Amino acid sequence: MVDPEQRQTYHTDYNPSYAGELRVPVDGLRRLPFDHRTIIARRAAMELVPGAVCNLGAGISTGISAVAAEEGILDLVVLSNEQGFIGGAPLTGPDSGAAQNYDAVVDQPYQFDFYDGGGLDVAFLSAAEVDPEGNVNISRFGAKIVGIGGFINISQNARKVVFSGTFSAGGLQVACEDGQLRILSEGRHSKFVSGIEQICYNAPFAEREGREALFVTERCVFRAVSGRLELIEIAPGIDLERNVLARMAFAPVVSPALKLMDARLFSPARMELRQDMAALSRQARKPQRSVPGEAGGRDR
Repeated sequence: MVDPEQRQTYHTDYNPSYAGELRVPVDGLRRLPFDHRTIIARRAAMELVPGAVCNLGAGISTGISAVAAEEGILDLVVLSNEQGFIGGAPLTGPDSGAAQNYDAVVDQPYQFDFYDGGGLDVAFLSAAEVDPEGNVNISRFGAKIVGIGGFINISQNARKVVFSGTFSAGGLQVACEDGQLRILSEGRHSKFVSGIEQICYNAPFAEREGREALFVTERCVFRAVSGRLELIEIAPGIDLERNVLARMAFAPVVSPALKLMDARLFSPARMELRQDMAALSRQARKPQRSVPGEAGGRDR
C-alpha cells in the first residue's frame, strides 16, 4: 500500500515505474525541452561509447539519460547513479535520484564499492568553479558550504570525467538559429576563475593517474592537459575573443586544432547518435594491453 504521507521523490507522490513494477516504452520516457542545458547534455552524451559504464551526477548531467533515450542508445551503455540504480534511465529534475527501466538496484554503499574499485568508464558531473589547472569546486562558496557528498569518490576513480555546466551563471540566455549559437544575455557570474575556494577535483593529480577530464559548456569545450585548461571546441556563431576569452579570469591554452562543435547540437532535431555509436568499436573503452615479449611488454 502507498503511504500518502511518504512521497516517492521531491516531485512525485508515486510512480510504479520508479519502483520497478513496470517498464516504460522508450518513446514514453521523459524528453528534455530544447535549451542551453539540453545542448550541454547532448554534447556530453557524445562522449558515450558502446558498453561504457557511467555515473550520472546531479544537475545537467542527469539529462544525459533523456538524451540517450531520445537517441535510442540506452541499450548500448550502462547508466547508473549514486543512489544505487544500475542501467535504464536515471531521472532528472526534482525526480533526480530515481530511475526507470533499470536492470538492478543495490544499496548505496555497494554502489560506492563499485565506484571506488574503478568500475566507472565515464563519470558525468557538474562544475561550479574551474581554475586555470582544471581543478573544480562544487562545495564551498564564501560562507556557504554545500558539502562534497560522493563527488570525490566518483570523480577521482572514473577513467574519464566529463564536467557539464553553463559557461556563466545568473541570467544566461541563448538562441539557436541555423545550427549556430547566439548569446542573448550573458550570465553575471563566470565559472572560470583565477582561484577556487576549495579543490573538490584535482586535475593534475588525476592526469598523473592517467585519467581524463573534459569540460563541456553550451558554447565551448575544454580539456585538462599538462596542468592547463585547453580550449578544444567552440560553438558555431560564437566569437572566440568576445564570448569566451574575455569572459574568463585567466587565459586558457587555445588548441591549434580548435574545431567547431557539432552543428547538430544546436538544432532540436535528433542527432542520430546511434549511427555514430555504431561506428565505434567496443575496444574504444578498453586500454590497449601490451603483449608479453613485445616491445614495451613485460613477461609475467
